[in-house]
Amino acid sequence: MKKSSVITILILLVLVIAAIFVYKSKGKNSTMDKEAGNFGLKDTASVDKIFLADKDGRSILLEKKPTGWLLNGKYTVRPDAIELLLYTVRMVEVKSPVSKSSRDNVIKIMAGKSTKIEMYSKGTKIKQYYVGHSTQDHTGTFMLLTNPETDENYKEPFITHIPGFEGFLTTRYFTDEIDWRDRLMINYRPPQIKQIKLELHEIPDSSFVIDLFSMQRFGLKTMKGQQLSFDEEKIKQYIAYFQNVNCEVVLDKKSKLADSLNTAIPFATLTITDRNNNLNVSRFYHKLSIPSQNKNYGIDYKYDPDRLYAKYNNGADYGVAQYFVFGKMLQTYLYFLPRK
Repeated sequence: MKKSSVITILILLVLVIAAIFVYKSKGKNSTMDKEAGNFGLKDTASVDKIFLADKDGRSILLEKKPTGWLLNGKYTVRPDAIELLLYTVRMVEVKSPVSKSSRDNVIKIMAGKSTKIEMYSKGTKIKQYYVGHSTQDHTGTFMLLTNPETDENYKEPFITHIPGFEGFLTTRYFTDEIDWRDRLMINYRPPQIKQIKLELHEIPDSSFVIDLFSMQRFGLKTMKGQQLSFDEEKIKQYIAYFQNVNCEVVLDKKSKLADSLNTAIPFATLTITDRNNNLNVSRFYHKLSIPSQNKNYGIDYKYDPDRLYAKYNNGADYGVAQYFVFGKMLQTYLYFLPRK
């Protein structure tokens, strides 16, 4: 064989080996890229524990119980909040890789400001990643995935999104305990109620008591026990108001505002007695109006006409409520009197 032929064959052999190496390397990198961008968790029904922690030291634990989700072992979780988080976890996917020129800066920012989410199923961690800041156009969110088997972060962050949704996802992974708490204040079906008592402390003679002897027989009386005639349809309508009643905002019991309510005088006290003789007491307090609000209304209100403060669950919880929700409950006994 000629020397030139041998050299040609050797060159071709080297090229073939090099091509195979490049092909395998590309395939390996492609697999790694796919794994590093696998943020979505389709089987969210199997998730029974979620841990969220941010760089400011705040963290929350969500656990799935037979009665629903529990927050930090003591509070009921807002249904809409957990539903939104699980939907986001299920639907999130990679929008695009992070450019090489931006990679180091993105990782630097995420090292100082990001939220870690860990998801578990039956005691096993099945997904973990870090949620960072939004892109400049606010249509993408930087995220960095962790390998659950090695517990090491992948090297490459990605820009993620939910297809069809225009916006970023950072705010869905929040870590404030107060924001995760259920806002339910009162929730009774009419057959569960034995008595409703509303004490109007500023106009005590207008206070009243409604007795539910059955769903067909009611009683209305003043606080002094005077029996009153009433419109039965209005009584039935009023009783129906006490299902799934929520406050607008839950207040931190350690806040100055909540502390001030402990010494304030309520303008109304609502006491519901159920069929097992358990009491549920809610107290309502005026919220001072602000000049800008009065200017908008063109009326010099002393108290906020839209919102009020409340202590509920027998004084265990504090919140801001809307008159739109509670105004129809804070009636005088005159509301129930028969029409002439």
